[in-house]
Amino acid sequence: MQDDRFAQPLYTFAQAARFVGMHQATLATWTRPPRRHQASPRIGRSDAAVVTALAPKSGDLRRIPFIGLVEATVVEAFRRTGLSLQRIRRALTVLVAQGELEHALASEHLFTDGADILYDYAARNEELQIRLLTLTEVSTGQRVFHEVILDYLKRIEFTDGWATGLVLPVTERPLLRVVPDVAGGTPLFMEGGAPLSAVRSRFFAGEPVESIAADYEVPVDDITESLNAIWPTCEAA
Repeated sequence: MQDDRFAQPLYTFAQAARFVGMHQATLATWTRPPRRHQASPRIGRSDAAVVTALAPKSGDLRRIPFIGLVEATVVEAFRRTGLSLQRIRRALTVLVAQGELEHALASEHLFTDGADILYDYAARNEELQIRLLTLTEVSTGQRVFHEVILDYLKRIEFTDGWATGLVLPVTERPLLRVVPDVAGGTPLFMEGGAPLSAVRSRFFAGEPVESIAADYEVPVDDITESLNAIWPTCEAA
């Protein structure tokens, strides 16, 4: 993929982890080297990884492209279901193996076919816990993802079969949106459009949140919830 969504590093590990509500060390365990291709990954491999991290550049700590941030969002959704690390890896590797392209977790294919793929795999291999990641609607018989996963997937925007926008999952309410080719991929407040980085800088410099909110026309509650969710200890990233 030469698309900048796949190839342009936008976030450090610390930033990406904070934006999806994951510990930095946890995110690091899910990353893979760039351009690593495996036509048929072995299901259940302990070293299987599914979040894209690019090769480091001198003096630049950014490693995660937009697509990697989306993949990390999906990984966090699976983690929130309470499954073990091993079973999550197995489930995600199944999806990647069954996808048409390597970055299956950032593809609309995940949203449309992922539940069926997991359900069928679990049925064949008696994987009850993975099967519980999907539910079958009684009225239609359609297989859909676990509610927790579905809530995360609904925050991913697709326009060409691949993710093109993401509402950050770290806040309970949809407050911050990332578009890779807008403002360098920095999160923007959905109301008011202010860059999170600018709001954060002024807040940590000691400015009252009410003053910041007035200047950027962002609700005080939106700023407070976002900062508390991303920097709960009030420390710089």
